[in-house]
Amino acid sequence: MKISEASRVSGVSARSLRHYEQEGLIVPGRCSNGFRDYCQSTVDRVLVIRSLLESGLPVRLIRELLPSLTDERDVGTDVDGVCEEFLHEVRSYRDRLAARIAVLSDQQAALDAYLREAGGADR
Repeated sequence: MKISEASRVSGVSARSLRHYEQEGLIVPGRCSNGFRDYCQSTVDRVLVIRSLLESGLPVRLIRELLPSLTDERDVGTDVDGVCEEFLHEVRSYRDRLAARIAVLSDQQAALDAYLREAGGADR
């Protein structure tokens, strides 16, 4: 499918698709006229990328993580031998995310309490 169709199907802008390609996250095929040609597996990969980006994971980590998530491992890649430094970075990111969630939960609870006290919880 052309980039416009891939954009429509995935919900990701054509500009973002080109950016994902530039970052090495996807590799669309090419038609004889040079236009990009997206197959369903590339669109599926785009959906995974989008989800990871929305969670705040940096592109650098997504690039390293994608092969294990999309089951497109290179020959010689050993999932059990994942670099400990990489795992540390992912855990650290997860921990920072959990801390942000805790802060947001506390803020939400404070706003809920304020609304209850103000008598406007249902407004």
